[in-house]
Amino acid sequence: VQLQASGGGLVQAGDSLRLSCAASGRTFSSYAMGWFRQAPGKEREFVAAISSVGGITRYADSVKGRFTISRDNAKNSVYLQMNSLKPEDTAVYYCAAGPLVYGNRYDYWGQGTQVTVSS
Repeated sequence: VQLQASGGGLVQAGDSLRLSCAASGRTFSSYAMGWFRQAPGKEREFVAAISSVGGITRYADSVKGRFTISRDNAKNSVYLQMNSLKPEDTAVYYCAAGPLVYGNRYDYWGQGTQVTVSS
């Protein structure tokens, strides 16, 4: 599976952004998908994940209630709707594919898209 993330940009605090991740390959619907982020000087951290058919989602506490992960298996895509953005959300965002929505193993990673939130 090859993943391509897009949709990042420069926004102000309180704004919204929608990230997209397009996947190639016919097995997309068999993978759980996750979003991660890495801020400068910090370790990569989990943001959100969704099960292979979209019935289960989970979020980091820091984004719960503001971010929504979704997927469209017909379009081989996963999305991250980010509302009420804060400066601390500034990071490179990565999408990833793995076997389990509650697992820590992700086998495929996209290249990342930069999100910058100004105060």
